[in-house]
Amino acid sequence: MTRITFIQPDGSEKPVEAKNGLSLMENAVNSGVIGITAECNGSLACATCHVVLPQDLFDKLGAPMSHEDDMLEFAETERQDCSRLACQVQVSPDLDGAVIRVPAG
Repeated sequence: MTRITFIQPDGSEKPVEAKNGLSLMENAVNSGVIGITAECNGSLACATCHVVLPQDLFDKLGAPMSHEDDMLEFAETERQDCSRLACQVQVSPDLDGAVIRVPAG
């Protein structure tokens, strides 16, 4: 398991023991993280799993691919430099200890 802390839209912290191999979105939904609604169930057809990664993690994972980048333009919450869709980030030990922010809408 990989330990990730989500900062929910109200500023509260939600520590999650995330299962490697699942997406950040799947782990967030399974753990009841507020602000991740995942309306398209990870099919990259919405932006309801918008998260903001720490700069170092964003740099390690790389920028979003073209379709994800396009979908981020439709996010209800303001896009930031380190924005990603949680459905497109697979959990691995590289994310252990990460603090990921769910923007307020």
